[in-house]
Amino acid sequence: MPLPAMHPAFHDIAKRVNNWGRWGADDEIGTLNLITDEVVRQAAAEVRTGRRVPLSLPLKEDGVQTGMIPGRVNPLHAMVQINQEIFGPGTVACSDDAVTMGLQAATHWDALTHVSHSGVLYNGRSAATITPHGGAEFSGIDKARHIVSRGVLLDVARARGTDRLGGSYAVTPEDLDAAEELAGTRVRAGDIVLVRTGQIQVYLSGDKHAYGYPSPGLSIRTPEWFHARDVAAVANDTLTFEIFPPEVEDLWLPVHALDLVEMGMLQGQNWNLEELSTACGEAGRYTFLLSAMPEPFVGATGTPVAPVAVL
Repeated sequence: MPLPAMHPAFHDIAKRVNNWGRWGADDEIGTLNLITDEVVRQAAAEVRTGRRVPLSLPLKEDGVQTGMIPGRVNPLHAMVQINQEIFGPGTVACSDDAVTMGLQAATHWDALTHVSHSGVLYNGRSAATITPHGGAEFSGIDKARHIVSRGVLLDVARARGTDRLGGSYAVTPEDLDAAEELAGTRVRAGDIVLVRTGQIQVYLSGDKHAYGYPSPGLSIRTPEWFHARDVAAVANDTLTFEIFPPEVEDLWLPVHALDLVEMGMLQGQNWNLEELSTACGEAGRYTFLLSAMPEPFVGATGTPVAPVAVL
């Protein structure tokens, strides 16, 4: 659904966070340009104990998707051969698998081409450059390589004195400030920010149909916060990333449009930040080395990811 022109607030914010041309007219990776060699070197210094915390959900048929988005199917796993001696009797026997799934089905990154508005994609390219057979001609997820940087957990739920935000809670810049204060650090250029709402607990408890609607998430005001700090990418623990239903009636997915199209900043959804929240609380620090390499599906507008935080 196109964004309604009658909402000037969206267009005002878009002008303030727009990064088109910042890294050249041919740029396809947006704010990932902020993850420089020096940023990664400094990120490596965040490793103190070597504790590794996985941040992804299991890939399984009974996954987070409820059917709300057509075609975004949970992983369908099938064995294509079982203990088959493919080189003849008495040789090594092999077992192989195949999977059918929506690339945004579970823990994933949205590519910059995941959404468009007013017929355009990041850096002013036409949305028509996404085709049925080739996918995304520009800014496909395969272009978003080397996503390793300093991660910062902004535990908004804990900063507000709760374990999980309510289903209609919009995370504001003021909430991000409070979580930054709890973390005892300042988000800096090239960081990957992980925003914890605690919402993933609903899915982990087995009630996946209550996980996605209504959902807490980022307010339309948050892109300016990320833009001001030159954040490289943002992920959280919700199905919709931003508050859903939307803050402004009939203004659907404005945060997606501001982050991906205007700013050129990758978004991650359905990240499991529960163990990380505990680990950071125990360590008394909320920064770490984060590896979140996308699967390089050529022309894809998203990809499953198995991120790991190293404390």
